[in-house]
Amino acid sequence: MKQNQYNRVFLHFYIAFILIALIHMSEIFIWTMLIQRFNLIADPIDTIIFVGSCYTTVGFASDILPQGWKSVAFFISFSGLFTLAWTTAMMIGMIACYKEAWTRKYAASS
Repeated sequence: MKQNQYNRVFLHFYIAFILIALIHMSEIFIWTMLIQRFNLIADPIDTIIFVGSCYTTVGFASDILPQGWKSVAFFISFSGLFTLAWTTAMMIGMIACYKEAWTRKYAASS
């Protein structure tokens, strides 16, 4: 910002957004691999849908874990809830910098 390189601010924002999305997808993949490793859900697609549903705490998929493993859904939801909230807070914080760069860039060209 001090060097008036506003496009770098925009680029960093978009790269951060993509990396955060990839991190969340990686976490879903890790949970999926663990559930598959322990043979808790037979179908990998069903596992991804279940884990994604739990991780995002949307809960649209039914609980298909075997008896004795039902608490795993809680741990998936707990990890997803806090990581999604934390990264949302980080992105909101970054939006202030993005908005300032946008304002400076386009106020100078007016």
